[in-house]
Amino acid sequence: MEARKPIRRVPETLPPEMVEGNPAMKAAAEAQKDIPTATLEDLETCDGLVLGTPTRFGNMAAQMKAFIDGTGGLWVKGSLADKPVGFFCGSNTLHGGQETTLLSSYIPMLHHGMLIVELPPTVPQLAEVDKGSSFYGASAVVGSRGGNPPTETDLAIAKALGKRVAQVASKLRG
Repeated sequence: MEARKPIRRVPETLPPEMVEGNPAMKAAAEAQKDIPTATLEDLETCDGLVLGTPTRFGNMAAQMKAFIDGTGGLWVKGSLADKPVGFFCGSNTLHGGQETTLLSSYIPMLHHGMLIVELPPTVPQLAEVDKGSSFYGASAVVGSRGGNPPTETDLAIAKALGKRVAQVASKLRG
């Protein structure tokens, strides 16, 4: 099953001079320059959603939080109610707060009435993972500068999550 909407990124909230002055941030911004910025309409019109964020002190990144905090109008209309949502994240270190990031990401979605889609124990790679990922969602330890890309196991788990969200969305659509 193919995604109906392409990948999106949330708006950057850091001052441009801060991004320009940091080689890692500048490289990340350059790598993402062709990825469209997410809009509230994207959320309103999607059948399901998979959200990803870097882990910041055991929580989602400020940019993701700011975007989600801007969804109050969708909440008032109930636009996200009954839509499936899954989560993934990445951190610098093994004990970088992946599970707390995933769990805390659930909270605003529960307020929206979204249906949390987790990873079931039937995903065989969950038994193989030695760092990252859990039943709460997919995660990877990528290092402070992203020097450790996600492993094949990490990617298989992330794909399983995406597939599961798509299947739930399809069943809900009828």
